[in-house]
Amino acid sequence: MDPELVWLIGIVAVVVIVAVAAVLVARFALSSTKSEHRAAVLSGVAEVVRAIRGRR
Repeated sequence: MDPELVWLIGIVAVVVIVAVAAVLVARFALSSTKSEHRAAVLSGVAEVVRAIRGRR
């Protein structure tokens, strides 16, 4: 297999895994949250996703 294709597949796989993880974390975090606390929970989830992506 072409090395460039392997790199491309690897990068796409990492992006998909991070996106799925972000959706699952948000879904589980919001499942038992009252409406008045949702903004704070989403801010926390955004911080976690940024940390996973390495921007923090």
